[in-house]
Amino acid sequence: MKRMTRAQWIGAALFLSVFISHAGCDNDGAAPPAREGTYSVTVTNLTANQPLSPLGVVIHLAGYTGWEIGSSASSGLEILAEGGDAATFLAEASGNADVLSTGSGSGIIGPGASGNVSLTTRQSPNLRLTCATMLVNTNDAFTGIEGLSIGDLAIGESKTIYAHPYDAGTEENTETALTIPGPAAGGEGYNAQRQDRDFVSAHSGVVTNDDGLATSALYESHRFLAPVAKIVVTRTQ
Repeated sequence: MKRMTRAQWIGAALFLSVFISHAGCDNDGAAPPAREGTYSVTVTNLTANQPLSPLGVVIHLAGYTGWEIGSSASSGLEILAEGGDAATFLAEASGNADVLSTGSGSGIIGPGASGNVSLTTRQSPNLRLTCATMLVNTNDAFTGIEGLSIGDLAIGESKTIYAHPYDAGTEENTETALTIPGPAAGGEGYNAQRQDRDFVSAHSGVVTNDDGLATSALYESHRFLAPVAKIVVTRTQ
């Protein structure tokens, strides 16, 4: 058997190196595209008479936080919690390098009804989901989920969260007709002046006119207990 010379060994090694290099690329020499995942977020309103504003959804990594209990709400969360508009909340999120995708629902979600937002993003085992919506017959109550891990979902799998109500702490809970933007009152939504304790907390619920708060625009049907929403996250692709 004839032995290979040193030059032949070097030539063979170079050929193998070039072959392996091209095997990882397409015909144009480009690296294969990153895998993507599509996630469907469905929120169902569990309250008796608290319509929910269009859902704002963020898919992100660990470096983004939508809110923290005991910390001041961002301007975007304040606007969402007082007036139901998620645009600034989502714009703030988009400015964070760890945010991969954002989206918003298209309409009010009435009691017993559901709304859906679907987002596609590059796949990662570290994906998280944050979403928020306002209880519109309140001063600054909102609900949602913050930092839910979704990177472990296989196609067709879901996670279900029963969401509690939060108080943004940016507007006093007067319940007056002038300060509640929902159909119960039709008053002012967002107001830039912060008139409350200025930190996010669990919401204690509304007092209402039926409970003896004569200046309240709310009545027994507007009361709510936890949970106020059912949120289902499904990986569809």
